[in-house]
Amino acid sequence: MLKKDEKMTKFEELGIKQSILDGLRDMGFKEAFPIQVATIPALLSGRDVVGQAHTGMGKTAAYSISMLQAITPQKGIQGLIIAPTRELAIQITNEIRKFGKYTGIKTSTIYGGQGIGIQLDALKNGSEVVVATPGRLIDHLKRGSIKLGDIKHLVLDEADTMLDMGFIEDIEFILKLTPKQKVMSLYSATMPTQILRLAENYLNNPKQFLLDADELSGEGIDQSFLIIKDRDKLKHLITFIKENKKGQTIVFCSTKNRTRDVARMLYKSDYNVGVIEGDMSQHRREQSMSKFRRGKTDILVATDVAARGIDVPQVALIVNYDVPNQELVYFHRIGRTARAGAKGRAITLVSYSSIGDWKIIKNQTKVKMTDLNQQLGIEIHIPDPLKRNMGPRRMGYRPRIHYDRRKGHSSRGRAQSARDQYGRSKKSDDKKSGSKNYYGLRSRW
Repeated sequence: MLKKDEKMTKFEELGIKQSILDGLRDMGFKEAFPIQVATIPALLSGRDVVGQAHTGMGKTAAYSISMLQAITPQKGIQGLIIAPTRELAIQITNEIRKFGKYTGIKTSTIYGGQGIGIQLDALKNGSEVVVATPGRLIDHLKRGSIKLGDIKHLVLDEADTMLDMGFIEDIEFILKLTPKQKVMSLYSATMPTQILRLAENYLNNPKQFLLDADELSGEGIDQSFLIIKDRDKLKHLITFIKENKKGQTIVFCSTKNRTRDVARMLYKSDYNVGVIEGDMSQHRREQSMSKFRRGKTDILVATDVAARGIDVPQVALIVNYDVPNQELVYFHRIGRTARAGAKGRAITLVSYSSIGDWKIIKNQTKVKMTDLNQQLGIEIHIPDPLKRNMGPRRMGYRPRIHYDRRKGHSSRGRAQSARDQYGRSKKSDDKKSGSKNYYGLRSRW
């Protein structure tokens, strides 16, 4: 298992080409993270790798740098990165383009929700690296617009999410079309049995690098919670946003309708707000994400569809407007702050009906959380009907999806998750839009 070393290693010491070092220099990167120090030399030597590291640990740079070093410009598609969501695919592409700025290597992004004609044009112009989601990649493979016979370096990123979304059969179909002689790496925040089996079947004697594998704690993040009535959440949300003077805010909601309602209320309170949720067209989602990254919006309200595809260094505050119904989702949400060793704050607003869910999540963390009820002097007044031994429906109960690291992910909700991720509801979106502005607001969105 890797541990954070006090002595930092410079990228120059890892045997990286000067053209890549120049790109890293432009990004202000001088010293490598532990996952990079461990995996880059192994990948450069031709060794397959299994890496386990949480969000913000630098694994994208680890595999991207190794891939760029192995590729020859203008020799066709030689690098393939498979990611579970379009947001993550776009994020990875943007990072690779920065790392490879001086290499002459072109990267294309292939994902559902974008017109396939745009992607065909990009491929015709020549690409050495393809970053793709599984479904759209298979569409291109069947069309013959992408061929994998010259792949030198292949990456499976966020493998546990692809398992949870039901993409394992798609991944196996894709892997069978790639050459046996290649360098392959698999990265995952957790290692369920099916992921380990996938690694065993398709990776050649991989070297394993586990970075704080058992620590789902959100280290470096000031975590706190407030138990309140659901109708009081907006008032406290606005208070926390006003207190956040150091950077941007992301508000996570559990449903698309809730996301829209919260965003609308914040807009009416004169905040500059962006939105990402499953029913939005890909163009609108990219537009919202771009504005947030460029600091044009201060607050992003999002469903969990975006939890792994947001990489904005300026995010100082995460607010869980709703308690997530998976423990692992909580850590993915709060991982959007405290990026690359920075500090951040995460606040969870717990409604009375979600107290049980919150206790399970709270017990998974290994850092002390601040009880804002005590700090702010806010008493908990649970209505009498909730105190009685009533049926789950009367108590506002919602079924949990329990994550067990020994058994892997639950499969509940995969189909809806996949629809949200891949924008299958575009026709519905067009119907709802009815005007230029999806939310009926003029300028801010």
